[in-house]
Order: sequence, then structure tokens, then C-alpha cells
Amino acid sequence: MARAALGLLGAGAVALLAVASVALLPLVSSDDGYRHCEGVVRGWADSSTGREKDGDKLSLKDLLFFLHIPRTGGRTYFHCFLKKLYTNAQECPRSYDKLRFDPSHPDCKLVVTHDDYSLTSKLPRERTSVVTILRNPVDRVFSTYEFSVEVAARFLVHPNLTSAKLMTTRVLTKSRAVSTLDIWPWKYLVPWMREDLFARRVARGFDKVHSSKKVNTYDVEDMVMPLHEYINDPVAHEIIHNGATFQITGLTNNSYFDGAHEVRHCVRQHPDLGHIVLQVAKNRLDQMLYVGLTEDHEESARLFAHMVGAQVLSQSGTLNLDLKEDLPSENDSHPSMVELEEEARNEHLNSTHGWQNNEALNSTSDEQGNGNMTVGKLMEAYETCIAKLRKSQSNRRKISLKKVAEANFSKEARKLVPEAILKQIISLNSLDMELYDHAKKIFTQEHLMLKAQQSVVGHHRQLAEQKGWTDIICGDGICSPWMVVMLGLGIAAIIALLSFAVTTRRRTSKLKDGWKAPRIIERSRIPYKNVSK
Repeated sequence: MARAALGLLGAGAVALLAVASVALLPLVSSDDGYRHCEGVVRGWADSSTGREKDGDKLSLKDLLFFLHIPRTGGRTYFHCFLKKLYTNAQECPRSYDKLRFDPSHPDCKLVVTHDDYSLTSKLPRERTSVVTILRNPVDRVFSTYEFSVEVAARFLVHPNLTSAKLMTTRVLTKSRAVSTLDIWPWKYLVPWMREDLFARRVARGFDKVHSSKKVNTYDVEDMVMPLHEYINDPVAHEIIHNGATFQITGLTNNSYFDGAHEVRHCVRQHPDLGHIVLQVAKNRLDQMLYVGLTEDHEESARLFAHMVGAQVLSQSGTLNLDLKEDLPSENDSHPSMVELEEEARNEHLNSTHGWQNNEALNSTSDEQGNGNMTVGKLMEAYETCIAKLRKSQSNRRKISLKKVAEANFSKEARKLVPEAILKQIISLNSLDMELYDHAKKIFTQEHLMLKAQQSVVGHHRQLAEQKGWTDIICGDGICSPWMVVMLGLGIAAIIALLSFAVTTRRRTSKLKDGWKAPRIIERSRIPYKNVSK
């Protein structure tokens, strides 16, 4: 019996151990997975550290790489700034079309692309300056959602999805144009949203263009994928959330780095590893020539014109610093980039198939490579350009959204989005939120540097004026001792003559006053006697 009992006890112990081991397996596996991911992320970070610290980061190098984070207003900078500073021949060909991009072009001086930082592996790193613009992550997610809907909605002019795809293929084959569907991340986001729009149209009925349920603009579910579904979809987790951090670190799903997917997967699986990636992103921003902010559009434009534009003009030999418009006044009424994007969401296309036919955009490139361009003229041209863009893009947005009329996106509509969704967006983009705060600090430093630069320029001008006066006296600017003595005697003589003239004038004045005094007294007595009588 005892043996039987011991046998049963032993069997029970074995069973408990088996159960415990099964229960512990996930913990062990999870721990091993964390250690593996930590090694992967730290290994990547170590290999990425220190690459950017080459020379003076504030000096423009041979090649300018504009790292365009989607929905930050970078397309406006491209057409209204860079197209006026660089000629078509100086742009790296097809830089928005990764498959046909050729960075080895002999005259390539400008790359503007949605490609992430890993593109620098294809560029001459020691001769490349990087610039970018960041935007508040919550607004960027909103704008990404809105633009996805806007572009996808253009396809609703077709009777069905198959027809839309066939027509798009035919047009692109004939025109060889660069479409939004060729450009990251829209080549993933637009087809995804397009399929969803067609499915919802079929479900509600082809002819119905109004929703049967109206909660708010961002939750018209029988017409458009609601925002809360959009941000929770795996596609959004893969491409949108923390997108700025992953793009600046070169870890998007469009990366040239083969291990990008594993690093990105590890960070999503183990969020506490995100601080490693975030630190690399901050270091990258610190080493960039320029970091702008979408929300502070006016000051960002000024900084870009003086920190980047001035150097491009200087290298081309056309620099003429015009500081009259350097610092914004309290009465500046220029639209913010956020307002600009609310009215002009489409930065790429004039139609479903390409942006080459955009009259307003093309009209901004009339002054490409203008040898007479200065910083002051550059800012004036920029203001004129964005006014044209606002008008054309606002009209295009209205046309694009006609088939989903109740998706009338605006700043006012955003205010109606539930607080819970806003908090979720912030949580899903925690890395981008912290990176954006870091960018704001850099932006403040850039502003201070510009003011210091302007002060130095003013001082140099004063010195130049003084030097010009010395050159008149001394010829080559070097005065010999006897010239200094003669100059001193001359100045002393002038002072003596001036003193003599002043003294003589004073004496003459006193004599005249003395001669007039009796007459004044005599006249003053007459009324006195009359009064006494």
C-alpha cells in the first residue's frame, strides 16, 4: 500500500512537474525571444552610431538629401523652394521612384524622396547633407488617413475595382508617369483604402452617395473606413505608427537595410526596446543640416531659406543676403502649414495617375536655376508659390471627395473625434511623440543660430564699411607710421579750426547782444512811464 501510495505520489509529482514545465515554457521562450531581440536591436544601433559625424553639420555639402516624411508639407518645400534653387539637371532622376533611381548621376545634387534614411547607403555619405521636417504625430496620423481616403476616392469614378485597376495600368504604361501608387507609403495605403471604399460602396448600394449613419466625419462607416478601424489595422501598425522614427532610422518596410523588418518587429513586440531606436533617431536629427516643424510654418520657411537656401545660392555665386524679412513680426498673417494642408491635402497628383499635369505646381518651376535669385527673392517666390498651391489643391480635394461627400475632413471635424481615440493615437506613436519634442528643441536652437548669424553678418558689414573708409586713406589698407601721424595732425588741425570757429562765433554773438541791450532797456522804460502816469 505504501509503495502504491508512493507510486501515486510520484506519479502526481511528475504530473505537476510536467504541468509546471509546460506553463514555464512560454516564459522561457518569451525570455529567449526578448534576449534575441535585444541583441538584434542593440547590434543594429551600434552599427548605426557615429556614421553621421563628418565635418561641420551646418555646412551644405555637395548633395542635399531631403528626407520627406509623409504629410509634413515637404512637397511644398520641393516645389516652392528647391525647384527654384536647383535646375532639373541637378535633381537626382526618379528619386521618388526607387526602382529606377540612379544616385550615381554625375550632376546629381538634390534628392527629395519618401525613402528612409537607409538611402544614404547608396549616396556618398561624406558629401551628403540631410534635411527633414517633422509634424505633430497626432496631426500626421489624421492627415495620413485623410490623404489615403482622398486619393483612393478618385478611383470611384470607375464602375468597379477591376475597371479602376485596368485603367490605371494602361495610363501608367503609356505615360510612364510617376504615380502616387509608385511612391512609398501610398503604394500600400492607397490600394488598401481603395479596396475598402469599393467594398463599402457595393454594400450600401452603388447609387447611394450619402451615409445612412452620421456620427462624425471620421466615423461614416458605411462609406469610409472609420478612423478607429484605420489606426488599429495591421497595415497602420506596419507603416504609419511611429513612422517618423522608423523613417529617420532607416527601418521602414521600404528600407535598403535587409534587417530592418526584424528590428522593427522586435521593437513592436518589446516596446521597451524602442528607446534604443529612438536614441538613434535623435542622434540623426542632431546631425542634420536643418530640421523644420510643420506647425511653425512661417518660421520654418525663414530658417530653411537662410540655413539651406542661402548656402545653395552662395555655392552658385548668387548670394546676396537680404535681411529685411528675417524675423517674423507680430502682425504676420501668413497661413500655417497645418492650415495649408487642411485646404490642400494633395501634394502629389492632379489626377488619379500623376502630378505632372498640375498647372499650379509646374508654374512654380519657371524660375528654376535663376541666376538672379537671392534669399529675399526666394522668400517672396515661396509666398507666391504656396498661394497658388492652396487654390489648386483645395479645388482638387473637393473634386476627389465628391463620391464620399460626408467625409468632409477639417480641423473643426477633428475636434469631434472622441478623446479615447486621440489618446490611443498618442500611445501608438509614443516614439514619434518624444522625437517630435526633440525636434522642437533643435528648431529653437536653429532659430537662435539664425539670429546669431544675422548679428555676425551685420557686424561684418560695419567692418567692411570701416575698411572701405580706411582704404580711401591708406590705399591698400595698410597705413605706414608717417601716414598715421599725418592723419592725426590733420584731425587735430580740423578740431582746432572747428574750436576757433565756435569761439569766434560766440564772441561775435556776445558783442551783438551787448550792442542791442541799451536799446532794449530804453524801449522797456517807455511803457513803464506810461503806466505810472
